[in-house]
Amino acid sequence: MLRTLWTAAKGMQAQTLTIDVISNNLANVNTTGFKRDRAAFVTLMYQDPRQAGTPSGADNQYATGLGTGTGVRVQGTERIHTQGSLLQTENALDVAIEGEGFFAVQMPDGRPAYTRDGAFKLSANGELVTSAGLRLVQGITIPEGAQSVTIAPDGTVSATLQGETAAVEVGQIQVTRFLNPAGLEPRGDNLYAETAASGTAQAGTAGLDGAGNLRQGALEGSNVSTVQELVDMIETQRAYEVNAKVINAADEMAQYVTQNV
Repeated sequence: MLRTLWTAAKGMQAQTLTIDVISNNLANVNTTGFKRDRAAFVTLMYQDPRQAGTPSGADNQYATGLGTGTGVRVQGTERIHTQGSLLQTENALDVAIEGEGFFAVQMPDGRPAYTRDGAFKLSANGELVTSAGLRLVQGITIPEGAQSVTIAPDGTVSATLQGETAAVEVGQIQVTRFLNPAGLEPRGDNLYAETAASGTAQAGTAGLDGAGNLRQGALEGSNVSTVQELVDMIETQRAYEVNAKVINAADEMAQYVTQNV
């Protein structure tokens, strides 16, 4: 009975963490560039009083073992880096990555961070920065008095100055890729940090060597599907309820044994 209670309790604990993951996905359904998480489960250690293949007689062996699982746990949360839908904003400084890759920005301590949120703004000195004021690693500055800004699919940034007809190239936005983007560490504020699991950052030209193209005047929406998350939430709730019923059943069985045996 104690093992049954323990196993069911571990099941409830795992489903509770899964609900936490789902709630975070739903909370970020409108977050620019957000990537949904998925809880990954693994079984706990099995108790094997008898293993398969042990002798059952003089010349015979058991074809199957006699083992009982002890529950489940959440091994980790996997980030799903599928493409979110592109939302047209018509803002010249909004840039979406259509494909793989991240924008590299510089943190206040000098270290790089990576984001899919391309809602750029101009700082007081004309630099392209994020909404939090973090500058691009490439350090692109728009000249004062620029009448228009053009960002090509390969990341080339051009500005047309007042009184001029020809655009002037002022820099190029690069796209950074990782061998295992799911291994990036989320830091909040739509930012990720490189880890040993993600691999080394590989900066390159947008549209080349697997890097995505840039789309000016658009932002990438969250890849969270509200319908799918609600379905997952219902399934998780049912699994939690079933484990709770197992605890009730085990408790009733223990009471019967205590009172009648």
